[in-house]
This record gives sequence, C-alpha cells and structure tokens, in this order.
Amino acid sequence: MRVNWLLVMIIVGATTIADVLQTKAMKRHGEIHDFRPGALGRVAARIAGNWYIILAVAMMAVSFFAFLTLLSVADLSFAVPATAASFVVETVVAKYALQERISWRRWAGAGLVAGGVALLAL
Repeated sequence: MRVNWLLVMIIVGATTIADVLQTKAMKRHGEIHDFRPGALGRVAARIAGNWYIILAVAMMAVSFFAFLTLLSVADLSFAVPATAASFVVETVVAKYALQERISWRRWAGAGLVAGGVALLAL
C-alpha cells in the first residue's frame, strides 16, 4: 500500500510541475491567432524548442510511466481517483506561484476532490 501512495505522490508532483511549465511557456509565447497549417507549423517549431516545454514533456513522461507502474500494482478504481489530487495541488500552485485568481467555486471543487482522495486513504 505504501508503494501505491509513493507512486501517487510521484504522479501528482510530476503532473503539477509539467502543467506549471506548460503554463509558463505558453504565457511567454502568447495567444495563437493564426491557425493556417504553415503558421501552426511555425508555432509548433517555436514551442518545441522552448526549454519549459521540453522539461514539461519530460515530467509528463515521468508521470505517465509512474501511472503505468501504479496500474500494475493497484486497481484502476484507486489509481484514477487518487491521482486526481493533482487538481488540488495545481489549484494551490496556481494561486500562490502563478498569482492566479481562484474563485470560491474552484476552491470548493478542489476541496471536494481533496475529500474524495482522503476517502481513498481510509
């Protein structure tokens, strides 16, 4: 059981880091306005060379392989809800590290997810 929660912590941590890095990269890049194939190709090339994106992809790979490992030792009915803890962690990180405004509804949603994860721990 301890291995399961260790894997959940790795998944949640790696997912959170990946999402924060992606956010930073895209905020630096700016909004995409031109959706023609050539323009999208240029955007993809610029984004693919961004170190935030490269590190984000690496963290997503860590999360993915940790999730595969979790599925090999735990039930799906545990793995998916437990890894939803990333929503809670990402909400806190969005508020304090990214300085985002979080409405009370989002806090309530994060609280409900946290309650669901807590029920899994019992």
